[in-house]
Amino acid sequence: MKNIFKLKPWIQVILSGFIIGISYHPFNLGFLAWIGFIPLFNVFIYGDLKKNIINGYIFGLVYNFTAFYWIGSNSGADLITVVGSLIAAVLYLSIYWSFVGIIISIIPYKQKEILSSFLFPFLIVTIEWFRSFGPLGFPWANLALSQSKYIYLLQIIEVTGTYGITFIVVSINIIIYNSLKNGNLIKDGLVKVMILLITISLVGFSRIKSLNKSQKNIDVVVVQPNIDPNIKWHEKKRIISFMDSLHHEAVKLEPDLIVFPETALPSYLTRDNKTRKMLQETVDKHNIPLLTGTIDIKINEKNKNYYNSSMLLKPKSDYMLYSKIHLVPFAEYDLFPEIFHPLTWLNINIDRGRFKSGDEYKIFQWEDTQFSNIICYESSMPRIVREFVKRGSELLIIQANDGWLGRSYGPYQHFELARLRAIENRIPVLRSANTGISGVFRPDGTIQKKVGLNKKLIFQEKINIIKSGSVYTKYGDIFAIFCFFITFVISVVSCKKRFIF
Repeated sequence: MKNIFKLKPWIQVILSGFIIGISYHPFNLGFLAWIGFIPLFNVFIYGDLKKNIINGYIFGLVYNFTAFYWIGSNSGADLITVVGSLIAAVLYLSIYWSFVGIIISIIPYKQKEILSSFLFPFLIVTIEWFRSFGPLGFPWANLALSQSKYIYLLQIIEVTGTYGITFIVVSINIIIYNSLKNGNLIKDGLVKVMILLITISLVGFSRIKSLNKSQKNIDVVVVQPNIDPNIKWHEKKRIISFMDSLHHEAVKLEPDLIVFPETALPSYLTRDNKTRKMLQETVDKHNIPLLTGTIDIKINEKNKNYYNSSMLLKPKSDYMLYSKIHLVPFAEYDLFPEIFHPLTWLNINIDRGRFKSGDEYKIFQWEDTQFSNIICYESSMPRIVREFVKRGSELLIIQANDGWLGRSYGPYQHFELARLRAIENRIPVLRSANTGISGVFRPDGTIQKKVGLNKKLIFQEKINIIKSGSVYTKYGDIFAIFCFFITFVISVVSCKKRFIF
């Protein structure tokens, strides 16, 4: 493996990017992330500022394209839009890795290898944390997603959030790198890595065993209709009739709650009194509430505003509505409408640029259970999920429509994100996806139920409710903030030594 360091720098960074990229789902090769940064780190150590900026960007291009190529796999958009969105996303996300190269470059030469080795895990966590903010925030790419199958290792995120996993993964890379350089890989490096992984895993195993037993149960039926999203709005009557038939099948199971996926009905339910009345009659007759995805529309004198929403229909009650808080830029709204809105002919989405964000963290309640619903892409946002749990949610429901992404990596990664949210907040997570993958995660992150892609299925699960919440729920990104502080201090001190004295 030491021979890798003899390769040209650009080959090393491409290799590094590819290894990290394929460590993500669906290949179950998460262990590759434990060595994937080694070539990149080696190049950064010996590179100057200009070279590190370029090499960091090359790494980012390969890594992000390999892991997240599915960003361009939208069957509902034209080829120009698909290719353009993929290129734009990859170009943007790669910038962060150039910043990593910049920080490593400013460390004084005499201390570079030692100080860089110490700093690197803190730096990568800081970069992930910064990348999660703003309308272009993309915490989906956090390294923890590559490790989601290692259930005992993951338990630490109830304290640190996903950033703790990133810190561990990068630290393993540094341990192995330094052992390779010193010629002590077997005697030193691998032993340290094994001790680290075994210790963390044993703590995780113990933590799972110590989790509270269920305090109550809720019986839920999930509907995965497997409807092609490209035809849904062109065959409204047939789809509504089909969903109505699934609704009648679901009530026969006599659950406490029925869940439809995101935008399950091609109807503006707040205005479509006929369809809403049809659903409400079934809800009232069987005394079983229904949570369904819908598009809400509000019309004023100037324009129409659309909301990606969830509607809860309770027996003999008015409906409740939650509207998606974090929208997908350039898919659900125009980030720069003055630039992009005239290009409506690109057909990125229906009435593109007109979706609005919701502004209320809605907590639903039925009988003695409080639950919340997040919509699709929001499940990649730890801060949003945390806020719902802080406000009293005992069960997290995710409504999604990954039908646009086909059989790409996207639906598999999206499903695994739900596992992370479950462990972070020690809350059961139920997922209803139009074409899959639907399922249920326990608060320890283990899978209770999983339904594959492109299957029409109605399934029933009894979900155990425990006291939700965790250290992460209470304190949020405190670990990431600590890593940022360390990164900031070392960077400032390095700048002074390098450029002032």
